[in-house]
Amino acid sequence: MPAALAAILRKAPLTPAKVAFAWRSAVGVAVEKVTTIDLRDGILHVAAKDAVWQREVERSATVIRARLEAVLGPAVVRYIDVTVAAARPSGPALAPDSSRSAGESGTGRPPR
Repeated sequence: MPAALAAILRKAPLTPAKVAFAWRSAVGVAVEKVTTIDLRDGILHVAAKDAVWQREVERSATVIRARLEAVLGPAVVRYIDVTVAAARPSGPALAPDSSRSAGESGTGRPPR
């Protein structure tokens, strides 16, 4: 990233979009696609798709932090905490508004 652009970005307010842009710039598209991030109190919480990606981010944490610092400024990200994202339950999921109690058929009639 050109130094002039990094300098302009450092002066911009710290927003989730700015952090996401800095992350994508620091790690590249492949890693960005298999991770989610959340910056809280100077700790960048990274949830990786699986243990392989977790190890990859952990191995590269020093380089990633230096790249983030170039865009976000010094001491914005003090530590990178990498975990494996929680597995999503398999099977059909109910839509948020379809919370039925046991025994309801969804037709307004009792089950047969």
